[in-house]
Amino acid sequence: MADDDIVLSLRDVTITNTADGAHLVRGVDLTLRRGAVLGIVGESGSGKTLTCRAVLGILPPRFEVSGGEIDLLGEDVAGLSARDWQRLRGTEITAVFQDPASYLNPSIRVGKQIAEVVRVKKRVSRKAAQAEALALLDAVRLRNPARVYDQYPHELSGGMLQRVLIATAVALDPQILIADEATTALDVTVQAEILDLLLELKERTGLSLIVVSHDLAVVAQLCDEVLVMRGGEIVERGRTDDILFDPQHEYTRLLIDEHNRYGLDRFLTLGTVPDEMKELTGVA
Repeated sequence: MADDDIVLSLRDVTITNTADGAHLVRGVDLTLRRGAVLGIVGESGSGKTLTCRAVLGILPPRFEVSGGEIDLLGEDVAGLSARDWQRLRGTEITAVFQDPASYLNPSIRVGKQIAEVVRVKKRVSRKAAQAEALALLDAVRLRNPARVYDQYPHELSGGMLQRVLIATAVALDPQILIADEATTALDVTVQAEILDLLLELKERTGLSLIVVSHDLAVVAQLCDEVLVMRGGEIVERGRTDDILFDPQHEYTRLLIDEHNRYGLDRFLTLGTVPDEMKELTGVA
């Protein structure tokens, strides 16, 4: 693929806990192309979130990228200053996490929180920022955006809060969105709606997505390619249909067996990818 088609690449990345010298992520390679959806799956503690936090430049204290390279939109993140990260986060790369309430100020109405992000980053008037925030709330399929704009986080359901966080994340037209277990705490119906929303945003805006999950049923609906992580390493990678229908690693087969009861089996029973699956994953 052409270099200008690649928005993110990791080469032999190692992440170390400097307190004890433990290598928590080892030798990770990945490539994300423009407009693609990459899934990263694995159990808790497999290194999924640490890898994504390294890409975002928000590793916890005492954790550092001790080896390899991370190239983000043509820039080596090792050379980025705090000012550079402030410029990139939100405008070029952003993220949505599992617990949206933790990322919203409980004492400020949600619409004003989105509008403030738009006003500060885009340097527009308060009136223009409010109009854009209302448009964003409508774009993420919230009923009665004007009412939601004036509500506090505690007045909204988990699914509504996740939509608000997605609206905030895409407010500045980033090129890359990382969804880290973004649907884990939601019921099945709302989860499906959020996944559908992410796909719609990707098609409409050209977003490149990284979807982090422990649930293969989620990546089955969303991703073009899948990386399987275990113990800080990638144990298998490939196109979504290859991973689902012909897994090579024992751990991947175990994940599939565990998740069959959550609905993944309906994609595997036929032995081929149904038409609706092809449309979602881009499988030819």
